Amino acid sequence: MKLENAKLKLPWIEATIVLACLFIIIGTGIIYFEMIPHMPILGGVLFLLLYGRIKGVSFSIMERAMMQGASSGLGAIYIFFFIGMLISSWMASGTIPTIMFYGFEFISGQAFYAVVFLITSLIGLCIGSSLTTAATIGVAFIGMASSLDFSLAITAGAIISGAFLGDKMSPLSDSTNLASGTVGVPLFEHIKNMLWTTIPGFVVTLVLFFFLSPKSSGSNVQEIEDMLSALSTYTTISLWSLLPFIVVGGMALKKVSAIPTLAAGIVSAIAITFIETPTQTVKEMANVLYSGFVLNSGVEQLDTILSRGGIESMYFSISLVLLALAMGGLLFELGIIPSILNAIQGLLINVGRLISATVFTGIGVNFLAGEQYLSVLLPGKAFQNKYSELGLEGKSLTRVLEDAGTVVNPLVPWGVCGVFLTQVLGVTTLEYAPFAFFCIVCPILSLVSGWTKIGLHFKK
Repeated sequence: MKLENAKLKLPWIEATIVLACLFIIIGTGIIYFEMIPHMPILGGVLFLLLYGRIKGVSFSIMERAMMQGASSGLGAIYIFFFIGMLISSWMASGTIPTIMFYGFEFISGQAFYAVVFLITSLIGLCIGSSLTTAATIGVAFIGMASSLDFSLAITAGAIISGAFLGDKMSPLSDSTNLASGTVGVPLFEHIKNMLWTTIPGFVVTLVLFFFLSPKSSGSNVQEIEDMLSALSTYTTISLWSLLPFIVVGGMALKKVSAIPTLAAGIVSAIAITFIETPTQTVKEMANVLYSGFVLNSGVEQLDTILSRGGIESMYFSISLVLLALAMGGLLFELGIIPSILNAIQGLLINVGRLISATVFTGIGVNFLAGEQYLSVLLPGKAFQNKYSELGLEGKSLTRVLEDAGTVVNPLVPWGVCGVFLTQVLGVTTLEYAPFAFFCIVCPILSLVSGWTKIGLHFKK
């Protein structure tokens, strides 16, 4: 989508008013009526179609714009299918349970907040879902903090920091794939480039949680012992189960493209599943790949953590991405985003201002619409051409999208993640937000990178 191809040339004031109305529609649906994001976004699409028709744009032109917008996300959607199969196959093969088992053995009362941050980072990286990590392992950590009389606000901040760090860096994460797919940057190139801000953010966050941790000498608490016992009893715990993780990591380091890498992880996990569970049939494995892995251990918390994955589980994200991208196509075709960007075009004369504009736009979308995907999609499409004009590679943009989009949403009290986390952890957003250090530090590091040019990549 190019700015000069917009069908309408709007005054920036009119474009701003239309965009504000759109945010009100989406924000009211998500925040006030607590709808799933699909319906408010669909309402926004209908609003834009009505506005376009009033301005004299034919429905055929707007439908074509919607299809062009949606088509830009097809690469990410195909990857979503493979991610669904990878997650379910790693559950069945014992890959994720094994990583969790050995990770949990490090938990103790010593440096509690720092360890919570480390464990949730690891599990978030393996699972690729921040909300699932927080709603399962996070709830257990909140229970432990309560029984040990530790701060629930700091514990929640550590859980959320770790969960969103893992989500941000995981090749299994839909938001990570969305950011790379929106701009057209190879997945693992995008992940590698995010290390420029993720590593400093990780170090700062870990140090802060270490010094905030209570000076306790307590041993492993009962909740962790129960989880370790359940994992060893009801799942496959084996060093061989780590092979798919090693395969994916090795291919990622060799910069093999996403689909072959994910496929290799799936095939190796399937092979291990058949070896570890000889009674597994081909039909059952196919059902696991499509519908997801289901654990029936009777241990509710463990079943919740490990019963997931499959192609079917990706439909929610895929449908939301298609709707949001279609809306993005309309925003460009009707001249709304181009008009606003043209108004500030003269201000974006250097890299520092461009990075800053991207950061504040991502944060603004999070706070105005409360939706994580839109905070990646809209700035990504809006600033993509400007990054190219200033000689920046696309991966510089995708990193900023994650730093100011993906990890900021849990800091918004009325945002999708903020509302969800408050409900499952029992700690309000305003209480935990000051301690969600990683989510706070990432946008700041992006701003620093923009003005110092450290970690930015320019076209040769």
